[in-house]
Amino acid sequence: MEIKIKSMKREDWKDNEYIDQLVEELNASGANVVVGTFDKLINWSRANSLWPLCFGTSCCAIEFMHAAAARHDMARFGFEVLRNSPRQADLIMVNGTITYRMAPVLMRLYEQLAEPKYVIATGACTISGGPFKGSHCVVQGIDQILPVDVYIPGCPPRPEAMFYGMMQLQRKINAQKFFGGANRKEKLKDFLAEHPEEAEAMK
Repeated sequence: MEIKIKSMKREDWKDNEYIDQLVEELNASGANVVVGTFDKLINWSRANSLWPLCFGTSCCAIEFMHAAAARHDMARFGFEVLRNSPRQADLIMVNGTITYRMAPVLMRLYEQLAEPKYVIATGACTISGGPFKGSHCVVQGIDQILPVDVYIPGCPPRPEAMFYGMMQLQRKINAQKFFGGANRKEKLKDFLAEHPEEAEAMK
């Protein structure tokens, strides 16, 4: 099995080793023809119809608006159905600075997303605190409170970088096992159980 994105060649991607590892795990678990075919069909449909919930707090959100506007037009990639309710979305794009006062709201929105759900961390502030590194009020990377699937670095990243990151998520979804795999996504409580210091900080 090989993961392909129609608009880009394999050598143009920067993390083929990671995707190859996912494919090896998928092949090692084995599946009969019927289940494997359904897996491919479901993954293809999910990867090409992601419904994002945009959690924008600063300049990265403006770049995300550019990505959705006419010049870049993310509708070409199947990401355009932006939702206002987390119950209608399966992907949350966190764009910008997250303070500790915002963190409980972000975690609640994540819990309300439809399963299986994904998280994209966009920009330096979201990934590591950015220029607010070491601040007492800014979360030093949302991976401390949520399981992140794709990181899009930059301050802020350009719309092209956002497309690249979202297409990386498409590749990751296509390399997942839906039956008995992706449909039981890691729960937030399980994630916080492995990070007790963060669970204590969020109380």
